[in-house]
Amino acid sequence: MQPQYQMGYDRAITVFSPDGRLYQVEYAREAVKRGTTAIGIKGKDGIVLLVDKRVNSQLLEPTSIEKIFRIDDHIGVASSGLVGDARSLVDRARIESQINRVSYDEEMDVEMLAKKLCDHMQTYTQFGGARPYGTALLIAGRSEGQFRLFETDPSGTLLEYKATGIGIGRNAVMKVFEDEYRPDLTLQEAILLGLKALHAATEGKFDVNMVEIGVVANEEPAFRKMTREEVAGYVDLIEKAST
Repeated sequence: MQPQYQMGYDRAITVFSPDGRLYQVEYAREAVKRGTTAIGIKGKDGIVLLVDKRVNSQLLEPTSIEKIFRIDDHIGVASSGLVGDARSLVDRARIESQINRVSYDEEMDVEMLAKKLCDHMQTYTQFGGARPYGTALLIAGRSEGQFRLFETDPSGTLLEYKATGIGIGRNAVMKVFEDEYRPDLTLQEAILLGLKALHAATEGKFDVNMVEIGVVANEEPAFRKMTREEVAGYVDLIEKAST
């Protein structure tokens, strides 16, 4: 049962409550918190994106669940929350990146792309007749030799992190990172730390079909998604270490 004073303020995105809150934006954040866990870790030689795909049925093809997306050769995105909303933002990001290539004949800066997406998301907190995006993104990429990792949320807020998590397992993931993260991690060490954090977030209930990994590294193309065989090798290492 909602408090009486709240009833008139959570039905329209354009109306602030007396205590300065936009309830529809907060509800969108709750949709992200209920989404599957996604993780981003920046090391000295790259960035790792990991997601829990949470396969709930034996009849489901795990390959049909996509939570990590390639935006361009040097940028990848991981999502949590409403998958349909995430795909809409991914399509927009791909278009923005290609427009930049056609207009300037160069790769789009990661921070610029993240800001453009957040500007778009923020407009959906200002106008009636639409709702905020119920998704958060981790945007990882390489620009001018530097690795950048950004987190967005439904309000259009943009933050840069060394390591972070979104979704239902965020608290467990951040505890692992606060205890064990180091800026000088190699790419392989970052993958293992990310899997350890994901293992903690899922209470040990994961296997190779539930994990998707993308990496941004000093190679061409900079971003790629790992094969099932590569993921299986790392998952086996974590499972052996936890037994």
